[in-house]
Amino acid sequence: MLRRPRALIGVVTVAALIVSACGGAAQPGAPTTAPTTAPTAAPTQALGTADRPIVMAFVPSQDTARVTASGKAIAASLETSTGLKWDVTVPTSYAATIEGMCAGQIDIAWLAPLSFALAKQRNCADVMLGTLRKDESGKLSTTYNSQILVRTDSGINDIKGLKGKKFAFSDPLSTSGRLFPTITVKNETGEDPKTFFSETIFAGGHDKAVIALYQGTVDGAASFIDVRTNLVKTFPDIMEKTKRISTAGPIPNDTVSVRKNFPAELTTKIQQALIDYAKSTAGQTALKSLYSIDGLDKVDAKVFDSVLEAAKIAGLDLEGEAKKTARPVATPAPSPTKSP
Repeated sequence: MLRRPRALIGVVTVAALIVSACGGAAQPGAPTTAPTTAPTAAPTQALGTADRPIVMAFVPSQDTARVTASGKAIAASLETSTGLKWDVTVPTSYAATIEGMCAGQIDIAWLAPLSFALAKQRNCADVMLGTLRKDESGKLSTTYNSQILVRTDSGINDIKGLKGKKFAFSDPLSTSGRLFPTITVKNETGEDPKTFFSETIFAGGHDKAVIALYQGTVDGAASFIDVRTNLVKTFPDIMEKTKRISTAGPIPNDTVSVRKNFPAELTTKIQQALIDYAKSTAGQTALKSLYSIDGLDKVDAKVFDSVLEAAKIAGLDLEGEAKKTARPVATPAPSPTKSP
């Protein structure tokens, strides 16, 4: 899951190779001869051009409209700083984002830790940057935590009180909205969520899971800490109407990842441009709105191996979940303008 905190998938078809064979027409009666040289294939369109923009995807961990708007602002800045052209897209699910990268349809993706770990395991992605967020003391941190919430008036004060209740996870491949809460339920009850709860749903995002709880559709919900701060404007009393009964972590923050075989020189160029952007006023605003990000920095991919280990503990079939929940790639959002 992407986080606060701790999150587009556009299908971009690489221009087809055009084979041209030039030669004069044979004169009547003249013998037909084979060409003396093989036809030359026209080169593919250069990556980052108007004909082949870089496709940048953002997972739908929160409100899609807001994620798209923030993503377009980021792309607009990158176009100015790098001279490259971009397409921004928000996929229908975390799994669809992974599939898009593995199929070569997505060049760069802002992936939740579990999604990146799975894409890396499938040899589809490399990490370019990790996100930073301020912890409760105000210091930048490379990790975050998950939470389980209930309604304040429910009378439920711990995980065991959710026995036989309806529960909302955010996405099947969300780290804080599914993986770590699953481990919490197993550790505290000795049961799998499938049998412990009367029903579980995947809400389609952290905000949607908590909104379902707020509106009484479910009895409990999982999210990153604390997605509710992004919902206060729409639901002013959400902090009072819901309460936290459990936390889990620390979890490595989400990533900015590139597909396998993405040009190294472009990776370096974009990496530095994003680090610089994160330090600017415009960048801080866009990243905060996107996934509550406070900074970007380089990170070692090995950090995310712990997430795969957590998935084993949780008993999650990652490959099965990815295949089961993958959906068609979404249509790209309109290309951003040059000013955020």
